[in-house]
Amino acid sequence: MAEEFLTLMADLDDESQQILSGWYKILQGAGFTGVQTPNLPFHISMATFSLDKESAIINEMDELAKRFSEIPIHISHIGLFEGGKVLYAAPDMNPSGLLDLRLAIKTETREIFPWTPHATILIDEPETVQKALPFLVEHFHTFMGRITRLHLCAFWPTREIHTVYLKR
Repeated sequence: MAEEFLTLMADLDDESQQILSGWYKILQGAGFTGVQTPNLPFHISMATFSLDKESAIINEMDELAKRFSEIPIHISHIGLFEGGKVLYAAPDMNPSGLLDLRLAIKTETREIFPWTPHATILIDEPETVQKALPFLVEHFHTFMGRITRLHLCAFWPTREIHTVYLKR
């Protein structure tokens, strides 16, 4: 299968990774594994691009890393996307942080849907996600995390392309 698109991701800090991984392990222990892309860190997808934008977005990432410091985010709720196939944790919108980063992306995107910042926990059939939801609800708690780096990947198959760290 040939690559189809690029995604710019904002990766969460190590402590946030541990919390989100813990929730996913609880779901796995209950028999839910999902079909989400394996081996990616928990992240918030910032934008998608056509494959011909690879060089432009790499350059832009380097510039964004010079301009932006790590971004605090408050993971405050969980949700489902339309169709019920995606279970996620999501932050409060922070207009002086995550939203500013999103608005600073100038390379032309290939966005089809409005941007909804979220960290995917489970992707599966709606019936499976509905059964998994109570397990996450039981263990969910709000927390403060940080966006620490930007990371560009191509998809399908997954190809990691470029990573930059935001200023500390």
